[in-house]
Amino acid sequence: MITAWAGGLTRHRLGRLLGAVAGIALAVALVAALGSFLTASKATMTQRAVRSVAVDWQVEVQPGADPNAVGALARSTPGTRAALPVGFARTTGFTATVGGSTQTTGPGVALGLPADYRSHFPDELRTLSGSGTGVLLAQQTASNLHAAPGDTIGVRLPGAGLRQVRVDGVVDLPQADSLFQKVGAPAQSQPTAPPDNVVLLPAAHFASLTRGATDVTTQIHVARDAKLPADPAAAFTSVTGAAHNLEARSAGSGLVGNNLGSALDSARQDALYAQILFLFLGVPGAVLAAALTVAVASAGGERRRREQGLLRLRGLRPRQIIALAGLEAALVGVVGGLGGLGLAELTGRLAFGATSFGASAGTLALWYAVAFVLGVLVAAGAVLVPALRDLRTVTVADTRRERRVSRSPWWLRCGLDFALLIGSWLVFHASSGNQYALVLAPEGVPSVSVSYWAFLGPTLLWLGAALMLWRLTLLALAHGRPALAHLAQPLTATLSGTTAAVLSRRRRPFARSVVLLALAVSFAISTAVFNSTYRQQSEVDARLTNGADVTVTEPPGAQIPPSAADALRVSGLRHVEPLQHRYAYVGSDLQDLYGVRPATIAKATSLQDAYFSGGTAHQLMRRLDQRPDNLLVSAETVHDFQLSPGDTVNLRVQDARTKALRTVPFHYAGIVKEFPTAPKDSFFVANAAYVAKATGSDAVGAFLLDTGGTHQKQLADKLRHRLGTGATVTDLSQTRGVVGTSLTSVDLAGLTRIELAFAVLLAAGAGGLVLALGLAERRRTFAIATVLGARSGQLRGMVLTEALLLTAGGLAGGALIGWALSEMLVKVLTGVFDPPPASLSVPGGYLALTAGAAVVAVLAAALNGIRSAGGPAVEELRDL
Repeated sequence: MITAWAGGLTRHRLGRLLGAVAGIALAVALVAALGSFLTASKATMTQRAVRSVAVDWQVEVQPGADPNAVGALARSTPGTRAALPVGFARTTGFTATVGGSTQTTGPGVALGLPADYRSHFPDELRTLSGSGTGVLLAQQTASNLHAAPGDTIGVRLPGAGLRQVRVDGVVDLPQADSLFQKVGAPAQSQPTAPPDNVVLLPAAHFASLTRGATDVTTQIHVARDAKLPADPAAAFTSVTGAAHNLEARSAGSGLVGNNLGSALDSARQDALYAQILFLFLGVPGAVLAAALTVAVASAGGERRRREQGLLRLRGLRPRQIIALAGLEAALVGVVGGLGGLGLAELTGRLAFGATSFGASAGTLALWYAVAFVLGVLVAAGAVLVPALRDLRTVTVADTRRERRVSRSPWWLRCGLDFALLIGSWLVFHASSGNQYALVLAPEGVPSVSVSYWAFLGPTLLWLGAALMLWRLTLLALAHGRPALAHLAQPLTATLSGTTAAVLSRRRRPFARSVVLLALAVSFAISTAVFNSTYRQQSEVDARLTNGADVTVTEPPGAQIPPSAADALRVSGLRHVEPLQHRYAYVGSDLQDLYGVRPATIAKATSLQDAYFSGGTAHQLMRRLDQRPDNLLVSAETVHDFQLSPGDTVNLRVQDARTKALRTVPFHYAGIVKEFPTAPKDSFFVANAAYVAKATGSDAVGAFLLDTGGTHQKQLADKLRHRLGTGATVTDLSQTRGVVGTSLTSVDLAGLTRIELAFAVLLAAGAGGLVLALGLAERRRTFAIATVLGARSGQLRGMVLTEALLLTAGGLAGGALIGWALSEMLVKVLTGVFDPPPASLSVPGGYLALTAGAAVVAVLAAALNGIRSAGGPAVEELRDL
């Protein structure tokens, strides 16, 4: 009997089975693909954090302790690959006589490096000119002293006097911030910038140079190769525990500066954001695929009840009927699950070039198993559960007459949709208020947490909007029959009233189809808009940090006039814009001061309205141009000093001639939140001409170069070759990799391809598959209409009317829900964006593709229904 039943299902119900299998396959593939991708992304974050650190630990030897003993303890720590002593000596200044001119600098640092230091820590130093060994000068120091390889400089040490050394090379220190950190000090106590003057010496040379000097310390620089867990949070816990273990064993003789832990600390927060992206953007797709499966299964609910009644009349026991229903559920679940796993592998190959998505074999097997089990459970819920319910509640007599439900659903009667929408607004309003943070990562605390209740807002909106659309569709079909008849008349002629009556009678399955299509479209819209906005803001962040396509930053203290821009013009540049950078005191607070040319600054870099408050970017630049003493101030400064528009702000700036601070009056004209090359904390933006007049110098801090968005790296390389070590040249492509958090190691392009491809499939399935199965179940209705005299053109019109109404309702409802979800998602996930977007980025091409796929699927289903309706009526009635 089981074999006969299975054969009958595949022969006579193949379309319905394939539809349910397709829904299961989509759900399984989406969960398997996104789950594997998420786990692989977390592992990538850990690897990236580890690679980003040049020195894993800096163990500072405490006063009176033996450096050799501390070094031995560090080397004995499990997972340590190398532990080398590095000497630090504070200097009171450097001097150099080059070309008959003597240059003198302020305080700095001298470092003593072992001979094999660069082999163990290759990323700490980068040779710019001369030799990579011997006495090395930092780039900034060489610029300040006008020194080059072969020159002799003097190093003044407290307690040891002036010592002469010969320079062998000039180097860059890419991780100077961590190298010169105050080990053990909290973040707020760290120096605001690394020292400008640094000399690096071989260990023996350092020992002789600092003999008799005071203020000399030793650090043990540690490189680790311990195998870390793939998850950044677990890796952070492991590294932090090992560092604490070393401190405990050293009994106070060594203090660990855990650079690797700091990098993993940031990565673990980003890993949670990646997990949130999975929940926000992936889970709705899987739920929608499951709902599509249920809709496909329920499309044949009436037929399944009649078949069950017939089996009961023929004497089958309930246990046997349940076994047959279980067979269908197993067939759908297993075939759909296996198909979904195959689809996931195909997705991985097409989107990432690897079926594993970059995940390990164990992780891949785990997610595939989870996805397969979920698919089987969905199949059981869609096929087996309704059969069990009907077996308990439906009599054989009930199965012989058409089931009619006149009472409204319970959620419609109690207004659940209104309650969900109101609840969504309340949760969103509360979660997006002041001091809101979706991911909480207290500094130094091993655990991070997510404010998961913020998920409630988008979830309630999604559910409430779906139920509201369902309500509106039911109301339109129940009370809008005259309007429906009018709309159907061009296609159905005299059967327009009948068409309206059929639609009104079938309003519940039709409303379900509209809601499914709308949810599929909204999933596509919200996912596409979020991903597009993320890419947009990643580019904005990189541009803000770098300043422009290419930026040439002059060393501090250099007196470079704006006319030097002519020397930077190379083929391919469209505009060069000078930007002043000074420092100014407001009260006792020292802040950055940027002098701009208001009329031309926007030619080199983008200024968004979101960067400012109190006016648009154009308006505020015009204010600086019309009144040169106007000043743009950070919101924090406005709050701290209780400023009102037009107030006088007295800044103390350094006079270039006397080097003394002088008071310069400005007038508060607006708020600046972000500005190219500016720090994230407080700063000022003023008119460059006014700043130059007040300070007696028009020296430029940086030049912003516009390349038209192309050939940035090539042009930057040309300028580096032309300028040498006298200035720092950075390009946008280089800065993208520097400023991005480890969240950018999530291959968002690949993630986008996964989600958007499935969104298109879901939209096509929700639009076409459900309609096709619904039309197939109504072949008897079409056959009776044909017998009663309906012409083929009128039947065609009935089908096309339903298809057009389904498409219009689904696309319109989906667009509205998708827009609302996009706005809420971007706001709730504001921590992902830096800076927050001024407006959403809408990928019009993709959305047009999604809408086109849905329309094509609906039309294909309609045409297939028309073909089926056009068959001989007598044969159709005999088969049915």
